[in-house]
Amino acid sequence: MTRVLITAGASGIGWAIAQAYASEGAHVHLCDTQPAPAHENITAAICDVTSESALNTWLDTAIQQLGGIDILINNAGIAGPVGPVEQLSLEGWQQTLAINLNAQFLTCKKVIPLMKAQKSGVIINMSSTSGLFGVGLRSPYVAAKWAVIGFTKSLAIELGPHNIRANAICPGSVEGERIDRVVKAEAQQRGISAQAVRDEYTQGQSIKRFVTAEEIANLCLYLTSPAATMISGQAIAADGHTETYHMG
Repeated sequence: MTRVLITAGASGIGWAIAQAYASEGAHVHLCDTQPAPAHENITAAICDVTSESALNTWLDTAIQQLGGIDILINNAGIAGPVGPVEQLSLEGWQQTLAINLNAQFLTCKKVIPLMKAQKSGVIINMSSTSGLFGVGLRSPYVAAKWAVIGFTKSLAIELGPHNIRANAICPGSVEGERIDRVVKAEAQQRGISAQAVRDEYTQGQSIKRFVTAEEIANLCLYLTSPAATMISGQAIAADGHTETYHMG
């Protein structure tokens, strides 16, 4: 039975991914800063992904409960502060990178030896369409998401000889409370309506709507399936094809 670990899996994209794997019969263990809903085949724990000791404790417990690990999905992330660079605090910058980037390094550092020993495994790191473009007023988030792609490509090079694959998923704007908060913050910063910001986001896409969490989960299922055994080191967007980003 497939064994899956997911960071920040109690809601949003993470919960959609957890449910998708559970529906396929996988055993899923997730962590989050909030409790997860009850679900058959899904277990959960509270964990601060910015703490190496907390992450290691969670991973040790989860891997013991699952009897190993086949798939790691690094989903933890925050939107970070919104505003011009000169107005941002170092604390906000560091927190964004700690959650969006450092946590991925820490989880990979822990699970890779296990995957190497069994000569198999798949890692998915959550980046963003913002990891493919520069975005005004979102520099901490964008910097972290660009770094995720570089980190993922380096992992693919290191791990390929061990039959371990690593890919980055780059979601566009995902429907839900998180993007609503981002849109509201940008609208306030720019002095325009939230609807105007939403319209700008979709006007730059070929398919003019936000992506759903379930669509991201479906991409995870594909990338970790036998149908994708030669796909590694890729940054794959699920965003309706972003043609251009608004300037912010």
